[in-house]
Amino acid sequence: MKTIGLLGGMSWESTALYYQQLNKIIQQRLGGLHSAKIILNSVNFAEIEYLQQQGDWAQAAQILQHEARKLQDAKVDGILLCTNTMHLVAPEIQQAISVPLLHIADATAKYILKQNIYKVALLGTAFTMEQDFYKDRLMAHGLEILIPSAQARAYIHHTIYNELCVGKIKESSKQAFLNIIEDLKQQGAQGIILGCTEIVMLLPEQNACNLPLFDTTLIHVKEAAEFMLSEASF
Repeated sequence: MKTIGLLGGMSWESTALYYQQLNKIIQQRLGGLHSAKIILNSVNFAEIEYLQQQGDWAQAAQILQHEARKLQDAKVDGILLCTNTMHLVAPEIQQAISVPLLHIADATAKYILKQNIYKVALLGTAFTMEQDFYKDRLMAHGLEILIPSAQARAYIHHTIYNELCVGKIKESSKQAFLNIIEDLKQQGAQGIILGCTEIVMLLPEQNACNLPLFDTTLIHVKEAAEFMLSEASF
């Protein structure tokens, strides 16, 4: 089994899901007392979030490059960046290391296409929904991407940072998300990308709405498990 490095803490709530789900999948695949070989480097999200709000992505990239190199020095075979939003600086992180960074958008796009779905809506932070770094990566695989209205984007962003990232799960927020999803369905969405690793905390049931929900955290973890159990490096 290869050793995976988790670059997490953005937020720690979703990083906990990465650790839990990756161990579950490895145990299911190998049986018995098997668990995942993981080295976790968890950053202080407050520092990253401040740079996000300042638009200082260069400084954020430098911090994550430094932390990724720590994982490489610890002899991991590959790295997962345990967040959707900070894949904005994924190219810079990959440039700083020689081990592969398994990109969450690539894994998600490949998984969706296997379901014969080509038009999907993207939910996430405002950065993820409004900037091109994530949408372009998905579209490069052949997907058509819808995003919510400006009002809905602001609500989703607020809910992620002020509720989900601090562990608050509110029924009213869940219903609001379902209403947003219904509107996107009316626009032709065949599925919904939960493009923030915390959203699955609010919508954990795949039957929460009448569209497929694509949990990027779980998809990313499954990609990692395949990498860890494969003989050849990606």
